[in-house]
Amino acid sequence: MLIYLLSDIRIFDIIDILIVSFIIYEFILLIKGTRAMQILLGLIFVLLPLIISPWIQLNTIIWMLERILPIGFIAILILFQPEFRKTLEKLGRRGFFSGQVYLKDEELEKMIGEIQKAALTLSKDKIGAIMVIARETALEDYLESGTLIKGIVSAELLQNIFYPKSPLHDGAVIISNGSIDAAGCILPLTDNPKLQQELGTRHRAAIGITETSDAVSVIVSEETGIISIAANGIINRKLDGEELSRNLRRMLSPLQNKHLFKARI
Repeated sequence: MLIYLLSDIRIFDIIDILIVSFIIYEFILLIKGTRAMQILLGLIFVLLPLIISPWIQLNTIIWMLERILPIGFIAILILFQPEFRKTLEKLGRRGFFSGQVYLKDEELEKMIGEIQKAALTLSKDKIGAIMVIARETALEDYLESGTLIKGIVSAELLQNIFYPKSPLHDGAVIISNGSIDAAGCILPLTDNPKLQQELGTRHRAAIGITETSDAVSVIVSEETGIISIAANGIINRKLDGEELSRNLRRMLSPLQNKHLFKARI
């Protein structure tokens, strides 16, 4: 019987199954650890009784769910619109149409060195800063909220931007393709309820931009001088200069820039 069933399977059926399995697997990876995953689990929990009810004749449950579900799906889309939007944005970042220009090794090392030097000096003087380095996702919407600069990345320029009396010191600097595109940029705040209370608006903004894009954020705390780095919605704190450079090198390398790191609070 098994041989008979297998004989009816075409090569296109196997390809079809593999494609669907891959899509489901990637989707689960995409929403894992997000509120979208909680929504999906909740929907499965609600739909499970509807699936098994006909077998065990739970007619009341069937009647209720058949009337609630059409309205329920619309309500879910409205209530959890931000989560769905973030998931779709993440999906879009995995597309094939990226405008990212990867720097040569020596250019990347020079940029990382300048960012490290600026972060250490700002940390020593306890001057707050957010430096956002774009990767695959374009950050045009956020560039428009700031002042265009288009300058070469240098520690001196970064320090001058974040100097307390500078008109651009309150916002974030956005760096892409080896140049400072803009300063004084306004970033979206994370709504992650699990973050420690001690993390203020600067850190929440730096984390927020990494939730809506694949950018990397370097943060210097104004209160403590602590240097942190954020990517993929995760923040890694209390870094020294070498740790900062090592993390940036790993995240910004063309071959490794998709990798995550574990948070160290």
